[in-house]
Amino acid sequence: MASNFDWNQARAFLATAETGSFSAAARALNLTQPTLGRQVAAFEQSLELVLFERIGRKLELTPAGRDLLDELQGMGDAANRASLVASGRGQSVAGDVCVSTTDMFAYYVMPQIVADLQKIAPQIRI
Repeated sequence: MASNFDWNQARAFLATAETGSFSAAARALNLTQPTLGRQVAAFEQSLELVLFERIGRKLELTPAGRDLLDELQGMGDAANRASLVASGRGQSVAGDVCVSTTDMFAYYVMPQIVADLQKIAPQIRI
């Protein structure tokens, strides 16, 4: 990618690809549709790639768009994790959980579920 990579433009592309429309992506990012559309167009122009085919009112990813989407999804996930860490809200799960179930389910099924849950989230108390 170009050295003048703009994360806001990449994020606009990512949201559009994931939601399937400029309108839905704009809502997800709390932007106006024209602003989001300009960001995606500027991203395409800076990369010198066509990322979407506009078929009527529908958007389809081009092969280049699909390739880029795979890479940017990892960046988006990393950005979300960084935001959580920066705000002091890591991704750990902790606290009390109350479960209601039938006797048979509690006896035969729940022990394995609880054991598996304790392995991945030991701070949870059931």
